[in-house]
Order: sequence, then C-alpha cells, then structure tokens
Amino acid sequence: MNAPISTVREGDVLVVTSNNPPVNALGAAVRQGLDAALTEAAGDEAVKAIVIICEGQTFFAGADITEFGKPFVEPSLPVLVDRIEASEKPVVAAVHGTALGGGCEVALACHYRMAVPSAKFGLPEVKLGLLPGAGGTQRLPRVAGVEVALEMATRGDPIPAAKAREVGLVDRLAGEGALRDEAIAYAREIAAARPLPRTSTRDVAIDAATFDAFRKANAKRLRGMDAPAEIIDVIEATAGKPYQEGVQRERMSFMKLMMGAQSAALRHIFFAERKAAKIDGVPDGTEARPVRKVGVIGAGTMGGGISMNFLSAGIPVTIVEMQQDALDRGTGVMRKNYEATAAKGRMTAEQVEQAMGLLMPSLSMDDLADCDLIIEAVYENMDVKKEIFGKLDRIARPGAILASNTSYLNIDEIAASTGRPQDVVGLHFFSPANVMKLLEVVRGAKTAPDVLVTAMAVAKKIRKVAVVAGVCHGFIGNRMLMPRQVEATNLLLEGATPEQIDRVHVAFGMPMGPFQMADLAGVDIGWHRDPTRIENIRDALAAEERWGQKKGAGFYDYDDKRQPSNSPRVAEIIEDFRQKTGTPQHDVTDEEIIERTLYTMVNEGAMILEEGMAQRASDIDVVWVYGYGWPPYRGGPMFWADGEGLSKIVAGLEKHGFEVSKLLREKAEKGEKFN
Repeated sequence: MNAPISTVREGDVLVVTSNNPPVNALGAAVRQGLDAALTEAAGDEAVKAIVIICEGQTFFAGADITEFGKPFVEPSLPVLVDRIEASEKPVVAAVHGTALGGGCEVALACHYRMAVPSAKFGLPEVKLGLLPGAGGTQRLPRVAGVEVALEMATRGDPIPAAKAREVGLVDRLAGEGALRDEAIAYAREIAAARPLPRTSTRDVAIDAATFDAFRKANAKRLRGMDAPAEIIDVIEATAGKPYQEGVQRERMSFMKLMMGAQSAALRHIFFAERKAAKIDGVPDGTEARPVRKVGVIGAGTMGGGISMNFLSAGIPVTIVEMQQDALDRGTGVMRKNYEATAAKGRMTAEQVEQAMGLLMPSLSMDDLADCDLIIEAVYENMDVKKEIFGKLDRIARPGAILASNTSYLNIDEIAASTGRPQDVVGLHFFSPANVMKLLEVVRGAKTAPDVLVTAMAVAKKIRKVAVVAGVCHGFIGNRMLMPRQVEATNLLLEGATPEQIDRVHVAFGMPMGPFQMADLAGVDIGWHRDPTRIENIRDALAAEERWGQKKGAGFYDYDDKRQPSNSPRVAEIIEDFRQKTGTPQHDVTDEEIIERTLYTMVNEGAMILEEGMAQRASDIDVVWVYGYGWPPYRGGPMFWADGEGLSKIVAGLEKHGFEVSKLLREKAEKGEKFN
C-alpha cells in the first residue's frame, strides 16, 4: 500500500500531496507524513516554499473519527498545525472540495490559502458535541473575526470559497481544474515574502457586547447543547490573550466535551447513521436496479414533496392525479416551494426551471408505464391503496419497483394485491417530504433483496437517511409514538395540563411537546369526521373545529401570529371527560411524565427489536433523531435508555403498571445495554 503522503519537487517548490481515500482524513499516518514532509522541506536549501494539496474528491475533510477516545499517536494534530505555522519557509494550502474540521485548521495554520470557487470551509466539530481542538477557536477569530468564528464554530455548517475569501479565510481563488499549477505559481510568488504572516500572532478585534448579542440571538437554536455554549465561552475568554494561553483553554474544553455525555451521544448517532445503511440478510454482491425515471401517484402535500426530492436530484418524475384542479394545485405548490428556496439564495432561478422541467404532470396512470420506480402517496386507506396497486400491476413494466408511502398500513397486504410482491416495498417519507431527512424503508415478507438495495441507493441519491423496518402497525417511528400519545392523553385526565406535559418534553430537548405537535400537524388528522361521535378529548376538540394552528385553536388558543396561550375551553373539555370517565386525580410530577411518555417509548422500541422489526437498536435511534425531533445530543431513545440505566427504566415502567418487554427485562437483569 502506498504511503498517504507523497512529496515532489517542482523547481524550488515542494509539493506535499495527500492521497488517503475517501476523504483524506487526518489519521496518524497522514499526520506523520505531513510532519516528515515539513522536515524534508526544512532540510533542503533548494526548497523555497511548500504547497500542501490533496488528491481525490477533497482537501482534508477532518480528523479520523475512529481515533476518538483512543490514545493519541504523535504527532497530534495540535502539534502538527503549530509546526506548519512555525515553518521558516512559506506554506500554501491549496484547497478543493471541503476543508472541514482539522482540515480547516490545517489551512488556517498555513501562511497562505488558495481555493477553487467550488471549495468549502467549515468547523463541524460541534455536530459531534465537540469544539475545534487544533487551534480553530484561536486562529479563526484572528483571520476572519469573532462574529464569523462564532457563527461557523457553533453552527458547524461550511461556507463557500467566495464567502471565505470575503472574510479573509482565503487569500486567492484559483481556476477550477488549475489548482495545482496556480498554487505552485503562488508559492513561487510569495517565496521571498518576509515576515511570514503567522495567524497566531494576529490581534483579535474584541467587542464584549458581541458575545452577549450572539448568545441572545441564538438562544433558541442552541438550547440545551453543551458544545456551542463552550465554544462561545472559550472564544470570549481567550480573545485578546496570547495564542498559547488560548490553545491551552481550548484543549481543556475539548477534553471536557469529549468525556461528556452529549458528545458520546452525538458520536453514537454519527456512526448509527452509517450502520443504518447496511441491510441484514442481503446476499453479498446484490446490485441495485437502475432508477432513471420515477412515478408518483398523488399530488398532495406528500406526493409533491416526494417528487421534489427526485427532481432536485435530476431524476425525471411523472406525477399523477385524478382531477385537473388537484394536479394544478399540487404542481403549483411545488413551484412555489422551489421559488421560496431560490428567494433565500439556496438555488438559482435556472435550477428552479431545471427541476420543474423534469416534471411531467398527468391525469392517467398509463403514463407510468415506463417508470423504474412508482411511489403511491394517497391517503391512508387500505382499500384505495390495494386498488391502486392492482392497477399498477397491469400498467408498470416488468422489474419496476412499486412503493407505498404508507405510515401505518400492512405492506404485505398491499403487495398481495399484485402478482409481483417481490417488487413491492414501503417508502415512508416524513412531512414535509422535501425537507425531512428520514426515510423508513419497509421490508415486506416477499420484498426482493435487490429491491431493498435499490431503495437504500435511491435514498442516498436523494439525500435521505434511510432505515430498514419490518411490517408492523406504524413500523418503527409511529409505532413508538403511539404509547407516548396515549399516555400523554391519560395524564391529562389524571390531573396534568397540556402546558405541563409539553414543557417537560421541551425541557428534555424536543422541539415541541405532544400537544404542540398535535396543534401543528392538525388535531383533525385521522378524525372520523362525525361531530356527534365524541369518544375522547381529540374528538371533542375536532367537533368544535379546534383543529390546531390552522384554525387558531386546538389544545391551545392562538393569536394572529400563531403564538399559543392556555385555553379555558380546553380545560373545560378535559374536566368534562374527567367527570364522565370518573378518572381519579393526583398531582402529576415532571418525573411521572418522563416515565409514562418516554419510558414507554423505550419499552415499545425493545418490543420492536424483540420482534425483529428493526435491525438494530441504533436504527431506532436514527429514526427518532431524524424523523421526530429527538434531541441528537441525547443520542436517540435506546441510547438514552442505556445512559439512564435499563434497571431504572424497568422499575419506572413497573411502578405505573406497564407490561415490560422481555428483551428490556433480560438486558436490565444482565446489566447489558442496547447499544
């Protein structure tokens, strides 16, 4: 195997090249190679300047995460970047692809930075519950200013080369495809420049008000997260202080976060997402079927959103509706959504037209005959879905994949309405389908291995995080949601208020509580539409057209800005049901809310694993983090349960009379964990 770092002399410039696929991660061998290259340059009088460049798709895209938690192999990245900056010969970073995390810190340590226009720079450590640990909190404020540093380090999102040039992170842009030659020419141009511009010696412009203003402006976004708060504190505490003092504080904070529960949870999700892409029970070498054209049945909210995923990925879509007005309305909403994205600068007007140009609206299912993948996205009714799949069986070409976007219904029963059950799979998108990252791929009893492989490959193509689920009511996510909703409603009858239950969930880290979620989604979703049939609290609300935010009233009352307030009418409805059902009252504690709404979810997750409806516990965590707003820094419900202690979960369930999953009890008794 070739060494990941090679050097070659181009006249008086030493070109140091990394080739460490797939992303030139800064593992031990790469660090040692860079260190040796610096020694080589220092010892060769003919070398006047150094260029650091990477082969493959990208510049250094970060540290090697598999080394986290293991003993450091010298040189550590902090030592290496300081050595780069200390070089007596000028060093040029030549950046293409992405310079992320440690890669960005390497670039910051170089004396000069050149990038192609398509390059991006970022410090994504915060997404793993960490802060930049190789001088990033110290060099970036000195190069780009405190505000840019705070924004980049607490968000973790990369900025394009043009923006990096604007803020001083990039010194010069190179032509696409000409980076190596232009970087060598640039190195020759600055070879004699002295003194060298060493980032660590620059001053930081400080305004104390900047930090308080940033905290206030980002309070909601950063709520509950340790790493962003620590990043702000470190930059604030070290701004204006000598670099060495600053990096000591940075290192202490990095180690504190590394040892913390939140970083462990976020690293768990990072690896869990990658594990979820692996399908159990599929023969090695199974190849995906080609998907060059997609059909979507239904141009409503889900059908339109699903279609947009494929259009954005450059895949033509035929979308079918039964009525012209519904078709026009659906395609109109899609265009409006794209134009709203363009208005925010996230795509160009030309890209909007490109996407919409790939869409073929139709009133005839016969137009789906040449599609490779057909996704049904009509409302949740088994008879309707079976009728559609029966028609598709006659229309679709042999080998076409037939998918249902059902949220709850039995995929095997749907597949049985065709003569090709091996070609049928569930593709459960989450609303809004063009935004939400999760996709549950539901594996039927007869779903062919290559259909599953295709579904996972398609998910990657349209930038979804896919998880394989078995056939059961609600699959993984919605099945676990049910006990939470049931217990939340029971707690209302026993003395809690919607506001208390929602407050506990928000304090836990959820974006909203069960009743806030119901008001946002629509209290009338799944309602039987008979105002005289009132069997529960939701029925009573729906009968009075308290359908949530869209009606200005649901579990809460809403003003014209959709701001909620507690509703006297809802309190009356709850009290009425308490009287009718004769439910005893007690003081409901926050602890009881957690035990009855979250412990029950863990219990249901254990049953899902017991039944083989999820491949692994970490898949369940991925579903809840990417589909339901579970706080990533808690790692998903099964990881969180491991941290709480499974014996504690079992005791909490037993206290309230729940039947405990056999798997959960066994693991608790053996002192084991799910992950």
